[in-house]
Amino acid sequence: MNPAAVFSNQLLLSAIQSTASDIHLCPSTKSTEIYFRVHGKRVFHQFLPFQQYETLLTYYKFSSGMDIGESRKPQHGTINFSSQQKKFSLRLSTLPVNSLESLAIRILPQQEAPSLEQLFLFPSQLQKIKRWINNRSGIILFTGPTGSGKTTTLYALLQSLLIEQSFQTITLEDPIEKEMKNILQVQVNEKAGISYNIGLKAALRHDPDIIMVGEIRDKQTAHFAFHASLTGHLVLSTLHAKDAVGTIHRLIEMGINKTELEQSLIAVASLRLLPINTNNNLPSRAAILELLDGNVMKSAIKGNSKLIQKELITFDQLRRKAYAYGFAEEAIFTID
Repeated sequence: MNPAAVFSNQLLLSAIQSTASDIHLCPSTKSTEIYFRVHGKRVFHQFLPFQQYETLLTYYKFSSGMDIGESRKPQHGTINFSSQQKKFSLRLSTLPVNSLESLAIRILPQQEAPSLEQLFLFPSQLQKIKRWINNRSGIILFTGPTGSGKTTTLYALLQSLLIEQSFQTITLEDPIEKEMKNILQVQVNEKAGISYNIGLKAALRHDPDIIMVGEIRDKQTAHFAFHASLTGHLVLSTLHAKDAVGTIHRLIEMGINKTELEQSLIAVASLRLLPINTNNNLPSRAAILELLDGNVMKSAIKGNSKLIQKELITFDQLRRKAYAYGFAEEAIFTID
């Protein structure tokens, strides 16, 4: 077997056994440092001689459909990988740095999405989200930094909805992170002319009950998602924002006016993954959420900070609650 393929297999197995979500390969002219991202923390794995890294990079670029001869532009591709009857989709991206190419690999498990009950630390927060998704029109946003569990939560929500009822559900994703049954999943591909906006227009002609937009990235997508929610569809999407109230500010910056927010926005769930204690002492994380809805959300839209401060349960309060219940260590009190 190709030595690069053998090393790749060993590297991927090590990452999966470590429950890593990402692999970072950072080259210099002498050697390459390999890191795993495990439960949000970047952990050094090993050094790799530069010549061996070059061979490995060529192998990955060829296997994922990238242009082997192109080293001056960022590229991305995907590879399917299996281990012990478990399937993974690998999302690869290269980045030119100082005449070299860095490589990042996102590891996306393809097994069934975890249940909603497995995701959240506090059951009361899950119950509130379940009430949100009883709406048949409007938009629900899941926000937070990269790696905070937004997309995993969306998949779990869709899975939960489809178990209970049959809905025509269409997703627009870049990339499709997990294949799901009974859902029409559209891969956004700018090169092929399928942008989020073009995909949304096509999806609306396909008689959907629920539309999931993988991420609201720009003003045009934001406006179209809100328009879809006003025409009798339940729209679920994600957005990068620091916290729940910050989501409102981001939307206003994107040109969504306060009237549109009041008419369409059902709720905002801002997520953080919290390291928690388990009986078997294995590292684990669960989601805590700032939940913005009802009168508190209306106050956020109007800029009424007094009611927000009084009613909104913040991440800091949730961390303290987790510590008081013995779910988490005191060291979790850090600034986001």
